[in-house]
Amino acid sequence: MNRYPLWKYVLIFTVLLAGLIYTLPNFFGESPAVQVSPLRTGIKADAALLARAADALKAANLNPDMLSLEGNSVKARFADTDTQLKAKDALHGALGEDYVVALNLVSRSPQWLTNLHALPMYLGLDLRGGVHFLLQVDMKAALDKTLEATTGDLRSTLREQNVPYSGVSREGDVLLVKFRDAAARDKGEEQIKQHFADYRLSGKEQGGEFLLQAQLTEQAKRRIEESAVQQNLLTLRNRVNELGVAEPVIQQQGVDRIVVQLPGVQDTARAKDILGRTAT
Repeated sequence: MNRYPLWKYVLIFTVLLAGLIYTLPNFFGESPAVQVSPLRTGIKADAALLARAADALKAANLNPDMLSLEGNSVKARFADTDTQLKAKDALHGALGEDYVVALNLVSRSPQWLTNLHALPMYLGLDLRGGVHFLLQVDMKAALDKTLEATTGDLRSTLREQNVPYSGVSREGDVLLVKFRDAAARDKGEEQIKQHFADYRLSGKEQGGEFLLQAQLTEQAKRRIEESAVQQNLLTLRNRVNELGVAEPVIQQQGVDRIVVQLPGVQDTARAKDILGRTAT
């Protein structure tokens, strides 16, 4: 008869018990909830916000199954969606526009399981539902902002380097620098090449004025566009993390688009409003 050491039986039992414990959250299901998060980064969710939320719900005769401060948000869990919707209206009216009041789904797992980091398996949009957004970054605005900033920087640089010029203007994607003579234009071209390497320069004469045309190189345009997308990605990730959405998907698609998937989020209009304020 085969016999194994006792420690092997203990090991098998321990592994099975651990697997059972960390599987339990999947059997408790989810409850409708309202989540309150600060709209601006300068505002923090604290015990005072928790107390305000509790007072607002009490004034509306609403009793949450659970009300807690988790991270940078307050979560209130309810028994049904009707109470959830009433709670959202009550909290929004009491807290004002400084806070985001969003509908969500939270696990019914007991606190002791959460303390053990035993969390339910998060499902994607296919199985859990949620919202899917496709955002387009305004590349023209990013380029316009760069050109406007460069217009002022050109004036400052030419003054600091004692280069006489009669004006700096913009025509579309071209910056025009006007000089009174060819010598001043040559000196200006030297300084602009030194301080603005991202621009391609060409000179011409028009109406008795000596002009210098500056245009962004294709490499510089691509770098500005990539920076705009990355900036939006970072901002969106930070905002979604503050909202406490589990397993969000935020990624670039193509050259100027960003996909945002928020599993479990029920309030589509509110999510669109929040992300619309965040994106640029």
